[in-house]
Order: sequence, then structure tokens, then C-alpha cells
Amino acid sequence: MSESAPTNGNGKKKGKLAIYWAASCGGCEISILGIDTKILDVAAAFDLVMCPCIADGKVRDIEKMADGEIDVCLFNGGIRTSEQEYMARLLRQKSKCLIAFGSCATEGCIPGLGNLHNRKEIFDNSYQETASTENPDHVRPQAVTKMPEGSLHLPVFYDTLKTLDQTVDVDYYLPGCPPESPRIWEAIEVLLSGKLPPKGTVIGLNTTVCDFCPRTRHNKKIKAFKRTWEVIPDDETCLLEQGLLCAGLATRAGCGALCPQVNSPCIGCYGPNEDVEDYGARFMSALASVIDSDDPDEIDEIIRKGIPDPVGTFYRFSLAGSLMRRGKQPAATGSGE
Repeated sequence: MSESAPTNGNGKKKGKLAIYWAASCGGCEISILGIDTKILDVAAAFDLVMCPCIADGKVRDIEKMADGEIDVCLFNGGIRTSEQEYMARLLRQKSKCLIAFGSCATEGCIPGLGNLHNRKEIFDNSYQETASTENPDHVRPQAVTKMPEGSLHLPVFYDTLKTLDQTVDVDYYLPGCPPESPRIWEAIEVLLSGKLPPKGTVIGLNTTVCDFCPRTRHNKKIKAFKRTWEVIPDDETCLLEQGLLCAGLATRAGCGALCPQVNSPCIGCYGPNEDVEDYGARFMSALASVIDSDDPDEIDEIIRKGIPDPVGTFYRFSLAGSLMRRGKQPAATGSGE
């Protein structure tokens, strides 16, 4: 007898769900558990065919599947290595619906800040220049190493980290670092309903964090930006008006304004709102409107003192997905680096 397809208890055939982890921290997988007991509804609706964080899934098993056999793939992480690129292309081929899950997949996030440097600079820092590293022979990881028993292979580390949609076609986006559990459950409910939104939809809210922040705003101008360690803000006034670089006015809603509610400025992990082409440019434009000066020299001084790390401030989560994408590449040296 042939084995019958598993069902969800109501006689309905279960779908297949894949969750993959590329260049990211793994927090997106953990955030899925934030849907609490609703995880049982997910288990009832889907068989988990791949999730390296919790199960020993084999790539060869995915390769043997028919194209489109996986109903939904939640892909988190950017594409930094040849292995990650292969898995992105494989899971795209095998999945009916591919969702860029979390900020690393949608914008590049913190790993994308590595695009300020090239591979050689990253390897030099990681394997040579740190105070705790002893590497007198200047050994670096190699894609292929010849041994008496044969060749050992490692994934190729790319100069530039790419977002998921810079690598393969993406159906939907679920931003956040990590996505908040209400948004995750909303996405799952939509998938279970079969009433899918238009392709390319960002699953979230088309407004900004400021619209959900309970703090009082007075539209005041500010004379100085302060670092978070320089001031203890009050609990009621807009953090930006207190001089803190709060990104809520440029960031898509979806988190519930959680950070401002605990006296911490929004750092922009939910990315740009709809029709914003470049998150950093939008944030810079918004800040320019609140600086209380018309003197270029004074404005330069306000920015120099209050924003010592412009890229890390304006492109903390979005450099790889921005119009810039990376820092300037040095001239080719022929070294292969």
C-alpha cells in the first residue's frame, strides 16, 4: 500500500513548511515561538520539512522534492556565501511561496554593515588583527584545500552581502529584527486562509512607529542630538524632542512602538514605509526638519557631535538593501580577495 498523505485531524491534507537560516543571528527562528500556543495550529497545518535551527534536515531531501512541493518557506538572513545563495535558489525553486522573513532577509540588517568592507578586510580583522587572535602563519579560510585524502571545500565568502530579493524572486516580506509575534501570526493566518495579498506585499502596517507611540509631541526644534548614555529621558515626552535619535518617524509600524514605551529610541528595525526607496535618506530628511538652525556651520557641528556614526545610524538595518548597497570597493589587486 502506498503511504497516504498526512492530514491535520480534520481530514485536510497538511502543507509543507520550510524555515531556513542564512546570514543572520537566528533570532527570527526563536521569534516564531512568540506566537505561543498558536504554534500548535502551525503544527496541525504544516509538516516541517526543513529548519536547521531545530531539526537535522538534509539538503538532499529538499533537492529530491518536486518543484513547488513546499507550500511556504520562511527564509531569514542575507546572502553572504555561495552555500546561502545555493539554498536561496533551491528553496525558491521548491517553494510555492517564499517569504523574506526578518530584517536580514529584507534589508541586510547588521550583517549587511559588513558591506562597508571587502572580504580581505573582514578576514584580516577576524583572523589576524584582534587582540585575542594568535595566527602567526596568517592562515585564512580557503574555498578549496588540497589534502592527501582529497580536497576539502568551504563555501565561498562573498565580498558583498545581498538581500534575499537581490538573489531570487520573493513573494512577500515580513520585516523586523525579529518580526513581532502578532505580525508572524497575521502572516500565518493569511497563508492558511488562502486569500493571499498581491505579490510583493509587506506584511505590516502602512504607517510609522510614531503613530503608535503614546509619548507627547510638541513639534519642537532641537539644538543638539544626544547619545543614549548621555541622558535619562522622561517617560512622557517624544524622545526625538529630548534630543535622542529616535527613528520612529521614518520606520514602518508593526512592532507596537515597544522601544519608546520603555524609554529607548526606535532604531528602525521594521524598515521603510511604503513607497520609500531608501530608508537612510528618509530618516536623514526627517531629522533635517527638526534641527533648529539655518547656519550651515552650526548644523555641521550638531551632526558631527551628535551623530558620530552616520552609516550605523541611518543604515543600521538597511545598507545592503539601500541605494548605496556597500562601501566603495578598492581597485582590483589580482590577489583573488
